[in-house]
Amino acid sequence: MIDEKYQKLIHILEEMKNVIVAFSGGVDSTFLLKVAVDVLGSENVLAVTADSETYPSSELKAAKQLASWIGAQHQVIETSELSIPGYAENDRNRCYFCKASLFEELIPIMEAKGFKNVVYGLIADDMSEHRPGVRAAKEKGVRGPLQEAELYKEEIRELSKSMNLSTWNKPSFACLSSRIAYGERITAEKLTKVDKSEAYIKSFGIRQVRVRTHGDIARIEVEPQDMAKMLIYNSEIVNALKKFGYQYISLDLAGYKSGSMNQVLV
Repeated sequence: MIDEKYQKLIHILEEMKNVIVAFSGGVDSTFLLKVAVDVLGSENVLAVTADSETYPSSELKAAKQLASWIGAQHQVIETSELSIPGYAENDRNRCYFCKASLFEELIPIMEAKGFKNVVYGLIADDMSEHRPGVRAAKEKGVRGPLQEAELYKEEIRELSKSMNLSTWNKPSFACLSSRIAYGERITAEKLTKVDKSEAYIKSFGIRQVRVRTHGDIARIEVEPQDMAKMLIYNSEIVNALKKFGYQYISLDLAGYKSGSMNQVLV
């Protein structure tokens, strides 16, 4: 089944002939970029990474290294989600404003370079989640070849491993705004606070972490196997996060869950 899906992906890309890839350096966009370069050739593929306040600071360097390893053309653009009308208010459609703005940046690049398609790392798993960005993609004519090929995250990880992509077991990540409770205004200061906090916690060897922000409360999510480590270093973590601006620091006993902020939308 996975081989059939992979062949379907190849066929989709072949029909496109050339693509601009919205490239974050995560598991999905890295796999998409690698297959696109393999199928279409580097001259017919351009990876574009949007560097902004919501993009974790550690990810840009990694994205550049990955694009270079793959042999892809790579362009970094500067964007600011906080300047998008409606974004900072942080309602349930926040991701729509973000993706619509991103695609509005990518389409002129596509036209200037003589390309015909913009693609992004939408996957089959995403169709069962709250994803306002999917609507933005449809409105802008942007496609998700991985989703069209019905590829799921675990299948993408398996294929990535077979291609020797270092991202095959990379923890999932999302923009920093996803850490801030819906309805709470997003600011550059809050995003920096989240970024510093997560980087600090990862320095203890914790693989996956989210510092969910509810006002001045940090609700930390880690994988169950890392909870004991959190308790070992609790004093250091509490002191650091208070310096970063949180007043109360908590560990969520339910553990890490992708998109946990969306539970209030159900």
